[in-house]
Amino acid sequence: MDAIFGNLDLWGQAIGNTLLVFAFGGVIALVLGTIVGAMRVAPVPIARAVGTGYVNLIRNTPLTLIFFIFVFGYPQLGLPKLSNTVLGIIAIGVYTATYVAEVLRAGISTVPVGQAEAARAIGLPFGQVMTLVILPQAFRSVVPPMMSVFIALLKNTTVAAGFSVAELAALRSTIYDSHDRPGTSMEVLLWVAVVFVALVMLLSWAQQHLEKKWRIAR
Repeated sequence: MDAIFGNLDLWGQAIGNTLLVFAFGGVIALVLGTIVGAMRVAPVPIARAVGTGYVNLIRNTPLTLIFFIFVFGYPQLGLPKLSNTVLGIIAIGVYTATYVAEVLRAGISTVPVGQAEAARAIGLPFGQVMTLVILPQAFRSVVPPMMSVFIALLKNTTVAAGFSVAELAALRSTIYDSHDRPGTSMEVLLWVAVVFVALVMLLSWAQQHLEKKWRIAR
């Protein structure tokens, strides 16, 4: 227990940064993934092509390479300086958005075609058909796979440790390098694993709650 109580300040910072990367990366992934998912089923060929190209390019690129591009490539563009944490959030959000888009595309295909046709028949444009008719039903049908995407996002935050983001996966080296800190590397790694298991269980509980709530709403 000394590995925890003797390093509470480091644990607080690490857990806080992990949740920060997860939360803001998740928001980027959800918003961008919804847009790309809608583009993938849009009636406009150019929109479909852009959405397909984005998904195929980013999803087939290793996450570590995406981090390298943002963390080391972005500063070379002469744009306003951003911290590694912010760049890591953007990188993981852009990457995860491809999986969100594909899950949503699968959910959209479960909505009866007649509903979209009826919405268009009363004069609704494509944007309103998607936001008012299709997407609300699609989100309900993809709760389990969507939550799996966000669980993967949570675990992928460990990649940020290799890019100077002080999150949970970086805690072992931080404590190990500080010789006056209590706890061995193995102890820290085991407790990090325990924290991730607890967070994943929390997400699983949220998934069950949403499934139950939306099942009743139907």
